[in-house]
Amino acid sequence: MRILITDCDHDSIAVEQEVAAAAGIELVLAQCHTEEEVIAAAADFDGIVVQYAPITARVMDALPQLKAIGRYGVGVDTLDIEAATARGIVVSNVPDYGTEDVSDHSICLAATLARGITRLDRELRAGSFSLESVKPLRRIRGRVFGVIGLGLIGAATGRKAKGLGYQVIGSDPARETGTRTEDGIEVFTMEQVLEQADVISLHVPLNAHTHHLVNDDFLAKVKDGAVLINTCRGGVVESAAVVRALRSGKLYGAGLDVFEEEPLPVDSDLLTEPNAVLTPHAAWYSEESYTELKSRALQNVIDVCAGKEPRNIYNPAALAASR
Repeated sequence: MRILITDCDHDSIAVEQEVAAAAGIELVLAQCHTEEEVIAAAADFDGIVVQYAPITARVMDALPQLKAIGRYGVGVDTLDIEAATARGIVVSNVPDYGTEDVSDHSICLAATLARGITRLDRELRAGSFSLESVKPLRRIRGRVFGVIGLGLIGAATGRKAKGLGYQVIGSDPARETGTRTEDGIEVFTMEQVLEQADVISLHVPLNAHTHHLVNDDFLAKVKDGAVLINTCRGGVVESAAVVRALRSGKLYGAGLDVFEEEPLPVDSDLLTEPNAVLTPHAAWYSEESYTELKSRALQNVIDVCAGKEPRNIYNPAALAASR
C-alpha cells in the first residue's frame, strides 16, 4: 500500500510517519499546488491525504489506482465530491478534531472584543492609560450571542457562550425554526438572529451558498453595534464589507481568524481597523488537535485502502462503487 501526502504546511509529518510505520505502508510527502503536480506525484498511489491541493475529476481520471482521499481538517471545498463518489473513491475528513479548540477561539475573540482588551493593551503600550476608546462596554450577562451554523463547532461555541452568561440563539438550515437544540439553543431564522444578536459567530462550511454570505446586505440586517466572529472559512466573509461596516459603526468589532486571502496581505484594510482582532488561521490549533488531525486523516485513508470502513466518511455512497 502506498499513500501520498499531496501537500502539507505543518512543521513535521512525524505523526503521520509513526502511523504509517505501524501499519506497514509506504508514505511519501509532496508539495503539490496544481492539478498537474498532483497527477505527476500521485501516479501508482492507492490513497492520498490532501491539505489544499485541488483534487478534481481530471485528477481522479488520471489516477485509476486511487481508492481514497483524506482531507486534513473539516472542509472539503478543494475536492470534487460528486466526481469522487461517481468513481467510487471514498473521501474522508476529520470533522471533530478541533471542535473544542475552534469553539474556544471563537469565545476568546468574542470576550476580547466584549471587554476591549486588545485595543486597551495596544493603547496602554503606547502610553495611554484611559478607557475612552472602548466606551461603552456592556456587561456580558444578558447579551445575545447568535450562532450561524449549529454543527459540532457551532453547538460547542453556543454552550461555552452560555457559560459566560450570554443568551444564545442560533440558525441552521438543517434545524426547524422554533425548536431547540439538544443543548437548549433556540433556533431562529438567520434574519431573526441578525436582528437580535449582539455577537454573531459563524460556523458554516464554504460552498456556493455560503461564499460571501457576509456581505453588505447581510451586514445591513445586523443589530447596530454588533460584533462579528469568523473562525470557519475566510471566503464566507467579504472583507471589504466588514471594513465598511466597522468604519460606519454598524459593527462595533470583528474577530477574524480566517480570511479570503491567506496569509492576510500586509496592505489589507482590516489591519488599520482598531476594533478588528485578527489571528492567523490559528483557531484549529492545540497540541492535542494537531496530533489528532494528522493521525486520523491518514488512518482514514489507510482503512479504506485496506478494505475497512473508516471512522469518518464524507461520501458514504462511494462505498457501493468503491474501487
